[in-house]
Amino acid sequence: MTDQPDLPGGQRSRDTAVVVDLSEYRQNLDPAPVTFHRRELDAILRIYGRMVGEGEWKDYAIDHLKDRAVFSIFKRSGETPLFRIEKNPKLAAKQGAYSVTNTHGLIMKRGHELPQVLKVFDKVLKLID
Repeated sequence: MTDQPDLPGGQRSRDTAVVVDLSEYRQNLDPAPVTFHRRELDAILRIYGRMVGEGEWKDYAIDHLKDRAVFSIFKRSGETPLFRIEKNPKLAAKQGAYSVTNTHGLIMKRGHELPQVLKVFDKVLKLID
């Protein structure tokens, strides 16, 4: 009895061993998910902290998917997100990898640079008489 599998016709395999690089095998099996980098998260969390301080936002969730990363912002944790900040690298060459989407799925702003896209959350100062 040997550790080699039986082939059709009762033949046994002798020289069929193949060496495979483990890191290549893992990359082909399950590609790494898209994630936010540290600087991107810093910019997002800076705005999130400001809005929490103003009492407008209460909770968030981060999803790292195969094709995109999503930062969801909630007013209450049991509801649908008020806004979704998405990073989709496949759109980087076309419309820009970053976008901000509202509750209804309407894209409020899209661009190639995250700080520019996050300006959608900047409040315009109003003159009060």
